[in-house]
Amino acid sequence: MTTDQIEDGDEAITKPRPKQGAVPDIFVRPVEPEDAPGVTALMNLPGYRWGTMRLPYQSVSTTRQKMSTSGPNFVCLVATSKEEIVGMASLTRFEGRRSHVGAVGMGVHDSYVGHGLGTRLLTSLLEVADDWWALRRIELTVNTDNARAIGLYERMGFEREGVLRDYALRGGEFIDAVSMARLAKLPQSGKSSET
Repeated sequence: MTTDQIEDGDEAITKPRPKQGAVPDIFVRPVEPEDAPGVTALMNLPGYRWGTMRLPYQSVSTTRQKMSTSGPNFVCLVATSKEEIVGMASLTRFEGRRSHVGAVGMGVHDSYVGHGLGTRLLTSLLEVADDWWALRRIELTVNTDNARAIGLYERMGFEREGVLRDYALRGGEFIDAVSMARLAKLPQSGKSSET
């Protein structure tokens, strides 16, 4: 543990602060309809928005509407700390000839970047992809200047497939994105219960 000095009147109080990657009170769970205000607050943070395709000033009603359109091919998780939503990640399974493919989207609260939330959220999504949906390919796009996220994805088995030039408008400038994908091993055949 490291510590922060906090001024309290005339005396300084030493307050423990978790080391990066060591936030003990984080829980990952499915998003619920009543999470709309917390999800909206998360998505409106400047750092969160900078690394995603979100527009500023998203309303709670817009968030509720988007949350209500999910179905059986969509998993959305939130990470919480002391009841506050501090991260969110989703996995969408495609249909038809791309039913073996899923797409990931995620973001972490500005104050919790570097504390392992992205790893925990992505690990949970990959468990669904591998162990429940048997997805062969998981794909995502990430801004080329988001080195921390690219590093996370590479540690989790994603590989760069190409650069998407002038992919999005951010802060009045066009930015590039990296297309990344992770190919999973095909599921193993289980032993028959019949002998």
